Amino acid sequence: MNIEQFRDYCLSMDGVTEKTPFGKFARRYDSLLVFYVLDHMFCMVDMEDFTSVSFRSTDEEIAKITEHYSAVTTPVNKAMKFWLRVNLNEDMPDSEIYSCVRQAYEIIKEKYSKKHRD
Repeated sequence: MNIEQFRDYCLSMDGVTEKTPFGKFARRYDSLLVFYVLDHMFCMVDMEDFTSVSFRSTDEEIAKITEHYSAVTTPVNKAMKFWLRVNLNEDMPDSEIYSCVRQAYEIIKEKYSKKHRD
């Protein structure tokens, strides 16, 4: 997997946009590319150091994925309670990473679609 393939995959999902929102806090965050659906983050990567992917998940999935793969770590920002970071090119197959990213997209889309209807 490379950054271009990963980016294309994320942008292929309905309604996904991308931003680099963290550079305003510090220049070292300029390379963080964040993918959004309904204006809410579901996934992020570092474009200059594409060695991991961070994505939204659920408590159940976090426990299951962490149990099966050593490539899974906690996000750099500990405040991201329902997020996982997966180191690429380790024991988690690319297909599983893509599946998790799709699930992250679905989690956010479902959660915020309900709020937009109410």
